[in-house]
Order: sequence, then structure tokens, then C-alpha cells
Amino acid sequence: MLAILRDRTYRHLFAAQVIALVGTGLATVALGLLAYDIAGADAGSVLGTALAIKMVAYVVIAPAVGAVADRLPRRALMVAADLTRAGVALFLPFVDQVWQVYVLVFLLQSASAAFTPTFQAVLPDVLPKERDYTQALSMSRLAYDLESLFSPALAAALLSVITYNWLFTGTVLGFLGSAALVLSAVLPKPAAATAPRPTGAYARATAGTRLFLTLPQLGALLALNLAVAAASAMVTVNSVVYVRDFLGLSAGAVPLALGAYGAGSMAVALLLPRVLDRVPDRTVMVRGALLLAVVFAGLGAVTAARSGSWRLPALLVVWAAFGAACSMVLTPTGRLIRRSAPAEERTAAFAAQFSLSHGCWLLTYPLAGWVGAEAGLQTAVGCLGGIALVSSLLAVRLWRVPVAAVEHEHRDLHAGHPHLTGATRVGAGWRHSHVAYGDTLHAAHS
Repeated sequence: MLAILRDRTYRHLFAAQVIALVGTGLATVALGLLAYDIAGADAGSVLGTALAIKMVAYVVIAPAVGAVADRLPRRALMVAADLTRAGVALFLPFVDQVWQVYVLVFLLQSASAAFTPTFQAVLPDVLPKERDYTQALSMSRLAYDLESLFSPALAAALLSVITYNWLFTGTVLGFLGSAALVLSAVLPKPAAATAPRPTGAYARATAGTRLFLTLPQLGALLALNLAVAAASAMVTVNSVVYVRDFLGLSAGAVPLALGAYGAGSMAVALLLPRVLDRVPDRTVMVRGALLLAVVFAGLGAVTAARSGSWRLPALLVVWAAFGAACSMVLTPTGRLIRRSAPAEERTAAFAAQFSLSHGCWLLTYPLAGWVGAEAGLQTAVGCLGGIALVSSLLAVRLWRVPVAAVEHEHRDLHAGHPHLTGATRVGAGWRHSHVAYGDTLHAAHS
């Protein structure tokens, strides 16, 4: 897997991603301490609102960036986003009002919503070979998981010798380093458009979302996103509740639970490049989603137990299984989008994935917290497990296995649309043979 680091451009981009992730992790810890200094006992509500603002920024800003990204140099866009994030982090230590925190968090996450989809859309051009790109996706998954484990430990070590305000300095340096690395990378030119792009700001901003609503495999991906969001919300929001209240353990056991989730995710990310050489993306992703529903059933059994020393090991196994199943869905996502969207619409498609997936988290995060607090953990498990099961079954329904090839004609799609791959122009339409899924014709790009 590390062989792809011999590619200079990818090596610089991956290093930029890792450095920026560490900086973001340091900022997360520092922001919590800053909120406590400003709001005291209300720090939790401040952070909860800040998290909601973060998700709103992701959902709203990413499609807007997708609308203009094809008109801007990609490297300049990513560097500008990094410099914006560095500038915002520079101001964070000096705020003394809650509203100032909210404004800066919105600006910071808006810049992230510009950087991440652009970065994701660049990688298929940097690594055109399928195997190399798959390995890059696994590397990115590992980077996210390692950051969730490494950044809090690094912050704890730094806080033993400096005050938390200096953590923001680390964040600034991380984003500046990321900008320098992106600037030093020579990016390939984006593919030339093979079809007219939509005109009008709204049409361009919603182009990626329309792909998700048009192509069955991307519609299935949206359902898979919701299943993953249900599981990750359960882990993120309720880990501390399980450890402190359900098991009666100290706060020091919380990182152990979160670490189990990360370990499961990393183990699968390491294995998937070889697996995906032999197994279709659909098989891996759908089975990962269905596994989530099974794991929720296991969590329900653990939650129903009121005593027993076995509950902690069982919870760690469940959390690791959640991480593994989520990684089965998330790691191949880039391959699916790459195959489904025309090259000139990749940034819009990745922006839509970024926006829609965080929209799912915007729904499941508060649901996991509110239901768990008001109705108990068992009800939360049932609610989120039900969402995961229904979403998984919907994905299976939308993304079905081809059973026959049928020749048919389209008159409502523009030239270059991904559904028209291999089509022949016939009068005012396009004719081609395409696979049939039951009674419906679908694009078979993955």
C-alpha cells in the first residue's frame, strides 16, 4: 500500500491531509477547553451548538463550492481554503464571547467544506489506475482513524507543558503546512467537459445532488450514508454514557472504547485493497451496511444486561465491529463516485457526497443524544438500529445485481451523461444495450 507514496504529487497531497487532520484534532480539544472558559457549566451546550453549526456549514457550503469549483484552479482553491482555516484558528484564542465562537467555527468549517471535496475529486486524476486509487482511499481512511486516536494523545502531552491556547498555534501551523504542501504539488489538468455544464447558480449547485437522485448506485450510496451515520452517531454520542453510566467506569475508559471503533475501521481499511481486487464494490458496501444492523442487535443484547464483568469486553467487540462495518461502506465510496460521475462532474459529485453524508449525521447525532437521554439507551439502540436496517435494505433494493442486457433508447439525457456510456447517436436520442434490474433499467458503472 505504501508504494503509492512514490508518486510525488500524491505524497504531498497525503502529507497535507495528515497535517491538516492533526491540526484539526488539536483545535477540537482546544475548542472544548475554550468553551469551558467562556461558558463554564454550559460548555456542553456551546459545543453541541458548534457541532450543529459545523454540520450545517458542510451541508450548505459544499454544494455551493461544487457549483464554482470547475471555474477555479483546484490547487488555488485548496490553498485558499487552508489559509482561511489558518486565519480563523489564529483568532480563536482571542475570543471571549460565545457568538464569536459560533462565527469562527462556521468560517472554519466552511473552508473545510471547500477543501475536502476538491481534494477528493483531485485524487482520481492524480492516481488514474484503479488499484492505486483504491490504496489511496484506504490510506485516507487510515489517516482519519489514526487522527482520532493520535490527536487527543498529542494534545494531552502538549497540555502538560503549555496552556491550551497554544494548541491553536499547532492548528495554524498544520493548515499552513498543508497549504505549502498543496502548493508544491503539480496537479494534472482536469478532464475536458464532454457535455454542456448546467447554467445558473442553482443548477450548478444541485448538479451533484441530481446525480445522486438519477443514478441508482448513488441513490443507494445515500441510503448507505444514513446507515453509517446511525452507527457512528451511536458510538460518538453515547460512548461516554455507556462507559460512565452503564458500566460505571472512569473517564479514562472512554478513549479505550473509541479506540476499539478506530481499530476495527483501520483493520478493514488495510485489508480492503486486496479484497476489492476480487470482490465488487457493491458486495463489500452492502454487506457492510447489513452487518451494521446485526451489530446493533448485538449492542441491544449487551445493553439489556444489567450486570456482569463481560459487558466491557463485549462493548469493545461491538464498537470494533461498528468500525469495521463502517469502513466496509466508506472506503470504497470514492471508487463508486469515480465510476458513476463524468470526469467533469466529479467535484460536484464529491461535494454532494460530502454534503449529503453530513446531512445524515446532522439527523442522527441529535437523535442519538436526545433519544438516549430521554428514553434510555435501549430505545436509542432500537431507533438507530432500525434506521440502519431500513437504510441497508433500501440500498439493496436500489443497487440491484444485473440480470439481463436490454437494448433501449434515451431522448432525455445530454451527451456525456454517465448513463450513456457506449451509446450510439440515433436521431434525437441515444441507443445502447444496458443491463436490466428486474423491471427497471439502471446505469451499470460499478
